[in-house]
Amino acid sequence: MFYTRIPVPSNSQHSAQILNQSRKYFPAVGCLIGAIGAITYAFSMPLFSPLLSVALSMLATIIATGAFHEDGLADSCDGLGGGWHTDQVLTIMKDSRIGTYGTIGLIAALGIKYLALLELASHAQIALVALVLITAHSLSRQLASSTIERCTYVQDIDQSKVKPVTDRHLSSAAINVSLISTGIPLLILTIIEPFAAITAALSAGIASLWFTRYCNQRIGGYTGDTLGATQQLSELSFYLVFIACLS
Repeated sequence: MFYTRIPVPSNSQHSAQILNQSRKYFPAVGCLIGAIGAITYAFSMPLFSPLLSVALSMLATIIATGAFHEDGLADSCDGLGGGWHTDQVLTIMKDSRIGTYGTIGLIAALGIKYLALLELASHAQIALVALVLITAHSLSRQLASSTIERCTYVQDIDQSKVKPVTDRHLSSAAINVSLISTGIPLLILTIIEPFAAITAALSAGIASLWFTRYCNQRIGGYTGDTLGATQQLSELSFYLVFIACLS
């Protein structure tokens, strides 16, 4: 209910505690979103060109999440690009309107992701493209979730939509569940393309750490928007480096 727009039964129970514990399934949600994109791509390829198939695959994942992370990326670009001081950055991020920096950042990210996946489609079979999508979506969400464990939330936590997700850390058992959801697709991809998979995973981790460090320097921690940006940047880094290793 929180991470996607996928319908759930109306009688499903929900609470702040359940929502907090749901974060252990964040990478599993990534597997699901990646699978939606992969299935869309696989069914589109026999009917359309790779150009249209990749576009439909990206659109399917955006619809499935309600542009959850893309919105965070745009707001982060607006805030970090337009604000000089911490209060200015946070105020701009809260504004629901998208500005110049957000527009440029979103177009650049989606454009580069489209071109990257299109190039991947020219180098790999449908099954490999599908596995890369699932792995990238899962790993990038794991990296975003790990930011919560390591850093400080800097918005007004009492008024934040993500308060139940950020106000406590996961238990060791919950972290293990999260890591399993990330590790399975990454392990399978590593067996098929060891060098590309490992290098791409490392690059995604480095991108996440760099952006987290940048946010710590600028605003003293993270916000819900920067978590979305972390997911987008690490996912994109995974694609770019994986393709570079295949070329």
